[in-house]
Amino acid sequence: MKQKEEFDFSNAKQGAVVQPSPGKTRITIRLDTDIINWFRSKVHQSGGGNYQTLINEALRQYIQQQDNILEKTLRKVIREELQGIAK
Repeated sequence: MKQKEEFDFSNAKQGAVVQPSPGKTRITIRLDTDIINWFRSKVHQSGGGNYQTLINEALRQYIQQQDNILEKTLRKVIREELQGIAK
C-alpha cells in the first residue's frame, strides 16, 4: 500500500462521488421507520425496485390530488359567483 505522502489530492473535488441525475436533488430527511418499512415491503412484494422512487411517486400523486381538489374548489366558487351575477 502507498504511503499517505504519495497521494496527490490537489485536483480532488469535494462532494458526492456520484452526481445526482438532472432534476434530482439530494437531501437528508428523517422519516418514521414504519413508513420506510412499508415502502420497502411494497418494493419487495413487487419483485424489486427502489423504495425512494416509490416514495417520490407517492408524493407526486399527493401533490396532483391536492391540485385537483384546489381546481374543483375554484371551479365551484366561480360557478357560484357567476350564478350570483346572472340573478
